[in-house]
Amino acid sequence: MCRPFPSEHQEYVTDPRELGLLADCESCFGLCCVALPFAASADFAVDKAGGQPCHNLRDDFRCSIHARLRERGFPGCTVFDCFGAGQKVSQVTYEGRSWRAEPATARQMYAVFPVMRQLHELLWYLAEALTLEAARPVHEELRLALAETERLTGQSADVLEKLDVGAHRGAVNGLLLRASELARAGLQGKERRGADLIGARLKGAGLRGANLRGAYLIGADLRGADLRQADLIGADLRGADLAGADLTGCIFLTQAQVNAAKGDSATRLPGALARPAHWGEGGAGERVRAGGERRSGSGGRRVQNTGRRPRRR
Repeated sequence: MCRPFPSEHQEYVTDPRELGLLADCESCFGLCCVALPFAASADFAVDKAGGQPCHNLRDDFRCSIHARLRERGFPGCTVFDCFGAGQKVSQVTYEGRSWRAEPATARQMYAVFPVMRQLHELLWYLAEALTLEAARPVHEELRLALAETERLTGQSADVLEKLDVGAHRGAVNGLLLRASELARAGLQGKERRGADLIGARLKGAGLRGANLRGAYLIGADLRGADLRQADLIGADLRGADLAGADLTGCIFLTQAQVNAAKGDSATRLPGALARPAHWGEGGAGERVRAGGERRSGSGGRRVQNTGRRPRRR
């Protein structure tokens, strides 16, 4: 469970670990390997329907080809991040009762998982927004939104299955946008929200403080680009080349987005994010945490592939 949220006179809880927003696959029933569908493509070697266990899923809910996912044709699995929703549904919502041990729970569990993932993603963004000093004018509203979102994650499966998570996202997104605007004020960043920049030649581009919310940057050449303090919430970075790019201070960038891109040892990332192993030599694919513990940059799990473009922000 997450630590209780503090009163207005205490420090905000913003550490993803304390908020339970880092995937713990050992505590999950392989939900992303079962609940989500994917289609045969460059990301997945085969088709799989939602609710159907992946043929690589073992009886202990682990992936039998985890160390070889990319070479076996499943790079999409190395991109997905559940933001800790898998273990929350498995261990909190269903109190450790798996869909294998109790098949009657399966249908609803698969429906609840993507709802929980969206709520946990919002928690990630809200927690980050609370670390932005320039966004202090909206910190109280952000704190209340974070507390309400956390409250929703603790609801029963029946409530979560029927939750209008889209409406909640819409309400929270307005706050996140305001926090972003405050954080980027004075930087005169480019306005490219939702822009079609697929394959764009942006090598060395000055994009500091840019609004790239929901932008399509698939396959874009961003080598050496200055993306400091850019808002990248919902931006599609699949195959984007970030070699040598500076993303320090980026707003609302997630591990899944980084995992989907390409980079190298010279790519500069925000401290909370790991350098993916597939970025090659010099990346190591790990980040050192307090006490010398290392954590992989990917949970090696499944990602939903419906053939649709990502949700716009």
